[in-house]
Amino acid sequence: MSGMEQSFARRAARRVLRRESDLAARVAELEREVQELRRTNLRLAELTDVVEELLVPVASQDRAKIEAALERYPRSI
Repeated sequence: MSGMEQSFARRAARRVLRRESDLAARVAELEREVQELRRTNLRLAELTDVVEELLVPVASQDRAKIEAALERYPRSI
């Protein structure tokens, strides 16, 4: 292999390694974002459950259930 070919091969190898490193960093960033979204979705589901616990008794006008749900609400936040 000539000197020019070796130089080209080295530059190409550096570009590939740099691209691989960039992609690995991007994948790590995306994995962190996905984990954050999972936590957010879980919290949203928990809050939806709390709202449902509060609204269903109100709709049925069951005073005892309303009071029990309101008592549990601060602990769920």
